[in-house]
Amino acid sequence: MDDARPLPSYLISRYQGWRATTFQDNKAWYRRLAELGQHPRAMIISCCDSRQHVTSIFGADEGEFFIHRNIAGLVPTYCPDGGNHGTSATVEYAVTALKVAHVIVIGHSNCGGVKGCHDMCSGKAPELLEKSSFVGRWMDILRPGYERITHLPEAERTRALEKEAVLISLENLMTFPFVKEAVEAEVLTLHGLWNDIGEGGLEHYDPAQKAFVAI
Repeated sequence: MDDARPLPSYLISRYQGWRATTFQDNKAWYRRLAELGQHPRAMIISCCDSRQHVTSIFGADEGEFFIHRNIAGLVPTYCPDGGNHGTSATVEYAVTALKVAHVIVIGHSNCGGVKGCHDMCSGKAPELLEKSSFVGRWMDILRPGYERITHLPEAERTRALEKEAVLISLENLMTFPFVKEAVEAEVLTLHGLWNDIGEGGLEHYDPAQKAFVAI
């Protein structure tokens, strides 16, 4: 592979600082994690957005969360058609191999992927309609959510769609037979969260109220 290059110097410097401090202070813990394998209690599905750092939000240590990130934190429907399903494979591994007790889907404010879906569905981003657009085809997962928010005032739609992304993903998770079976057996629970990046707020979906409620 001739196109790869050495790591940028600022990242090398940060790594060396981590190795000399955090790692050295917790060397026994890291070795234990390596030897005993991972046993996370929860899987988190979140957006790739660099501004959302779920381990910081929950103060999590290494080995605590099994984390999957993608554009807008979406989960597709169960469709074992032989395609490349990174998200579906991660869900399968978390539920059937790691036996996590919780799957948490967390969306966030000012999500670029969700805004792209809104613009695509409303005709403002024709480039995302192209078959060659990976982002556009991925955001097709959220089209049903867009249909649910079209009655709202324009100014409210994007934020509402961010929360619909969480609900669509939760609904799609239940189309996976092994997820449905685990939920019905009460060995797995699903959770939907929405994070306000600028204010540090966190809301969870309450099915009794059919709404996101501040934590």
